Amino acid sequence: SDLIPGLRGNDSKAWTGLINRYQNRLFTVCFRMVRDRDLATDLTQDAFVKIIQGFASYDGRSKLSTWMIRVTMNVCLSKLRSEKLRRHASLDRPAKGDPEGTPWSESFSDLSEQSPPGSVEAHEDRDRVLQALASLEPDQRAVLILSDCRGQSYEDIATTLSIAVGTVKSRLFRARAALRDAVERLGQPTDRPRPHR
Repeated sequence: SDLIPGLRGNDSKAWTGLINRYQNRLFTVCFRMVRDRDLATDLTQDAFVKIIQGFASYDGRSKLSTWMIRVTMNVCLSKLRSEKLRRHASLDRPAKGDPEGTPWSESFSDLSEQSPPGSVEAHEDRDRVLQALASLEPDQRAVLILSDCRGQSYEDIATTLSIAVGTVKSRLFRARAALRDAVERLGQPTDRPRPHR
């Protein structure tokens, strides 16, 4: 990143530039993990504090963004584990204030392929996927968010979560299966009454 020399020199303009460039991305990661805007805001701030305090430990072996997402994900996972907020988001209400306002992953399109994009059904299907995501274990949620929301490679995910690439693949496989099960429990589009012919 072009900001790294300034960050290493503790240039305040570089830090301001870093925050401006990455705050939305890190907030989105936090929001996907906890599905609560206020808590996500707090966690994003906590992550930036840890990033600033721990920047000396960044060795440049991974991309700066990958390292920052790892710090952010660790903050989220620590919060979820310490307070047992696995089911923090109630499954009977959508999350408040989705930061991106668009389907967060085309990778889950197979879960709602029966509905044309932009239709009421497609919107309901997206909400169902997000609600199902909130019901997963934090570790499963993390690997799905990094893979399908952030588009990270297996290698980047392994770096971010400090696990082996093989573990990433198996965890991702289990997480996708768990997500599909959760979506089915919430009722798939095929469960809707069909019009009489």
